[in-house]
Amino acid sequence: MAGLRSAALPSPRRPDLSAREVGERRHGDRTRSWYENVLGWPTVPGVPPRLTVGVRFDVLDVPAEAGRAALEQLGPAAEGFPVAVQGGRMRLLIAAGGADEVPGLLEWLEWGGLGLDLRALGGGLMDAPAPWTAGAGLDAPRGHRAVGRPGEGRAGSPQGAAVWLRPPEPGRETEASLPTLPAMGTRSPRGVGDGPPDLVRLVSTVATQIHRVRLRCSGTGAAVRGVGQPLALS
Repeated sequence: MAGLRSAALPSPRRPDLSAREVGERRHGDRTRSWYENVLGWPTVPGVPPRLTVGVRFDVLDVPAEAGRAALEQLGPAAEGFPVAVQGGRMRLLIAAGGADEVPGLLEWLEWGGLGLDLRALGGGLMDAPAPWTAGAGLDAPRGHRAVGRPGEGRAGSPQGAAVWLRPPEPGRETEASLPTLPAMGTRSPRGVGDGPPDLVRLVSTVATQIHRVRLRCSGTGAAVRGVGQPLALS
């Protein structure tokens, strides 16, 4: 209508965030910043933020109970590479490209036809555990390791949140600590046994423990191969 000015419409208001949501976003931003700037690992924003699998590492996703037993069997070697837990699952980080080798390794180790609850992930996303655990903060000194029994999360963590059991350490080449095939040559220069287990030993140990847990749960009580049994080479 002539002589009337159109009234300016107010812009839509974003819903106010609760204090909890603001805190979660800030926490997620700090977490992403740590992974990207300290470790150089790509992340995806969100609550919680996520780590991109298949770029700097792959993942073995196994039942937490079997994973605990496998780490105990591996002994000190299990402390050489990052391990996370979330709910009833354990995620063991292995070298990028390693997930493609796992189906063939399971066949070679004669575990291929048993339908083990083991997933080798060479892509996708995983929830990013907070980079501080067991009292360690973002500025924790290098060499700080999480403490506690394998499979236990950080006290006070939100229920169902991913947590580091063996966190990646700032200031070291994390990728060099990841289990890989021996032919790829990432063994420690200080000698055999000084470093993470190779991928063959890790897969063999985890597969054995998964099968043992399944047998115990089914009540069969059948004997299975010992972890230390030599491999038969054809």
